[in-house]
Amino acid sequence: MTAPHATTPTLSPAVLLLMAVACGLCAGANYFNQPLLHSIAIGLGISDADASLTVTLAQLAYGAGLLLFVPLGDLLERRRLVVSLMVLASAGLILSASAQSLPQLTGGIIMTGLFSVAAQVLVPMAATLVPPAQSGRAVGLLMSGLLVGILISRTVAGVLSEVGGWTTVYWVGGATLLLCALVLARVLPASRNQHAEGGYLHQLRSLGRLLYLQPRLRTRGLMGGLMFGSLSVLFSTMALMLAGDPHRMDDATIGLIGLAGVAGALMASAAGRLADRGWGRHTTWAAVLIGIASWALLAWGGQSLIGFLVGLLMIDLALQGVHINNQMVIYALQPDARARLNACYMTLYFAGAAAGSALGAAAWQYGGWHAACGVGVVLAAASMLALLRDEVWARRALQPAG
Repeated sequence: MTAPHATTPTLSPAVLLLMAVACGLCAGANYFNQPLLHSIAIGLGISDADASLTVTLAQLAYGAGLLLFVPLGDLLERRRLVVSLMVLASAGLILSASAQSLPQLTGGIIMTGLFSVAAQVLVPMAATLVPPAQSGRAVGLLMSGLLVGILISRTVAGVLSEVGGWTTVYWVGGATLLLCALVLARVLPASRNQHAEGGYLHQLRSLGRLLYLQPRLRTRGLMGGLMFGSLSVLFSTMALMLAGDPHRMDDATIGLIGLAGVAGALMASAAGRLADRGWGRHTTWAAVLIGIASWALLAWGGQSLIGFLVGLLMIDLALQGVHINNQMVIYALQPDARARLNACYMTLYFAGAAAGSALGAAAWQYGGWHAACGVGVVLAAASMLALLRDEVWARRALQPAG
């Protein structure tokens, strides 16, 4: 079955690059508050605990947006949908920037989280609007943009906070996202699923049916969630480890250390190219094994900064290898339902991240850095079991019916 969305490639390299920037802006917008919680608490006259709730609310809002709005990519004209979501996300950032109370800030953060899922409409849209032989490269480029946006957003927020206070990053982010949306409105081609069935409620109900009918959507979603959960164990505890003995780093230095993951994020494009060349299975296996092995270096990172940096690069590279190939597999399952397939997959993906963060925090309380590393390697190893199960379903799919 061929993709019914478009018959000719219509995305130039420049437009693809702009889409990658848009993905980074949308995704990064949900992480601005993380390094600013204490400043937000002082600025609004609230407790640090109340400020910390905004982090959870941002994650929950993003998850809700995945389920509520991403499936619309299979129903509505995508350019208009993407631009509308980005404009609304920009309005959420501006509301946060002008907040004078916790309820106002909460409203802005929830609004941004809900509508910043425009990035998850752009990714399957790119896969649809390029030749099939280039879809892996296109998806990899957009995912590189998305992941770089997440990784540098905390650093940018911290720098801008030093310049003009904690609201500065929200003003700048809101204006930049709005400008990007207006440019996309001019350069993106029109794109609509010509085989859309039913209305909005039908699209939502079909999510459960897709999960039921597509076992590889389940196994790939589980694999991606477990690997992202493994990385989230690291991100939820690395600041605590680096701030203690023997590293004794301050917040600014820890933020710069986190930028080492940008190199891994940029490798998402390379993973996409390998998938285009038919190396998806081998790349996935290599990525999973690298993810497991990275935890040995990360555990050593408790004493060695070099070991930590190499381990951080390895696990981030592993996640990109797994994630890009997962998306290539699920987009091929049912091309006329790519937006809904992506909604299902990304919900499992971010659920894994939330679970990994919670498990990492609990492990740190129980046994410090080595306990966290133990949880991280278990989650990475569990992703290999999901991959083994996925290969069973892949072999069955190749067998002739009857």
